[in-house]
Amino acid sequence: MTIETPFKLGRRALSRMAVAAAITAGTFIAGATGLSTPARAEDTIKVGILHSLSGTMAISETTLKDVMLMLIDAQNKKGGLLGKKLEPVVVDPASNWPLFAEKARQLIAVDKVAAVFGCWTSVSRKSVLPVFKELDSILFYPVQYEGEESERNVFYTGAAPNQQAIPAVDYLMNEEKVKRWVLAGTDYVYPRTTNKILEAYLKSKGVAADDIMINYTPFGHSDWQNIVAEIKKFGSAGKKTAVVSTINGDANVPFYKELGNQGIKATDIPVVAFSVGEEELAGIDTKPLIGHLAAWNYFESIDAPINKAFIKEWHEYTKKPKRTTNDPMEAAYIGFNMWVKAVNKAGTTDPDKVIDALIGVSVPNLTGGYATMMPNHHITKPVFIGEIQGDGQINVVWNTPGTVVANEWSPYLEGSKDLIADWRKPMSCGNFNVVTGKCGGAN
Repeated sequence: MTIETPFKLGRRALSRMAVAAAITAGTFIAGATGLSTPARAEDTIKVGILHSLSGTMAISETTLKDVMLMLIDAQNKKGGLLGKKLEPVVVDPASNWPLFAEKARQLIAVDKVAAVFGCWTSVSRKSVLPVFKELDSILFYPVQYEGEESERNVFYTGAAPNQQAIPAVDYLMNEEKVKRWVLAGTDYVYPRTTNKILEAYLKSKGVAADDIMINYTPFGHSDWQNIVAEIKKFGSAGKKTAVVSTINGDANVPFYKELGNQGIKATDIPVVAFSVGEEELAGIDTKPLIGHLAAWNYFESIDAPINKAFIKEWHEYTKKPKRTTNDPMEAAYIGFNMWVKAVNKAGTTDPDKVIDALIGVSVPNLTGGYATMMPNHHITKPVFIGEIQGDGQINVVWNTPGTVVANEWSPYLEGSKDLIADWRKPMSCGNFNVVTGKCGGAN
């Protein structure tokens, strides 16, 4: 996989890459920088935390609540923000997708939070989008997702498909010589759209339809015996086979266990996962997972001074020296620091001014580089492929030489290949068609 350039991406990349160049040169100026009266007059600035603390997604989302509390605590020790202390407001939407919208409305309309950090699944994000648009608030979304979206009120600090899924497939194709593909996912928006993109991408690379198997299971699925048997049979055709997994939540535990039960090793049929990280591996038997792969933009094992400092802070805050870190935590870290920087730049927590101020903001990531918020409301990210180890850590086996600019709209899908998002004025459009020159309306 190569880093995207204007020459590779064509016209859809010109706008965003020009911005990146201007940022690098130090000439980029975005948003309102003049001081104005804070939007609310309370003694504190309230920050919403919208993550499932119960239900099937609690295994992944509880940690994001905890890291947000740590970041808020650390910011308060630095003096807070705009001369006020930050006050976290935590709610539990309980892995109930409609309840996410109800809790988001409570945070914005009743609790009067300045911004919300939350959601994991795309179905929960889709559930809250109308609320954030109606009430004109800000959501920072910290998890990899399927793309095909750019909202004015949302800032996406997780990976778009070209910052995780596409590089993972390239790695398997080029390094592991994979010829047959199992696209296995949980049955909701993110896996279905991601697999639609991956299927189109694989076919564009000459992969035959008969060499692609697609399977979906419900949240919390536990009986994997028949499905794993089908995967094993599919992989016995004499061609190197791999599983690209968008299985989410606690269903991963019995899935990998069944792979082990049926003797499927990483050397036989490697699995590359987009939703399994250090947090999900903690406390489970990792023997069936050894050698399988994960694709993320951060691993706890990455040797960078800033990462070591973050891990130390995390252990001290939680008082659990063995508690792991993971990729969505880094995305939450980046999003929070971007919000703080934008609020200071704007001199207010007023959402409209902060939304404008966020574009162009750069902050350190935890892997030794910087993340920049682009005009499409997505950030630049490095990509890492790692092998799962027996101790639950993930060791890097491949990475991009630099950061990758997100494609919010996939160039491999007919309905979106001509679209870009640019939320700078005067365009302010989430799906601008570069062929017709028209905005199709915010998406």
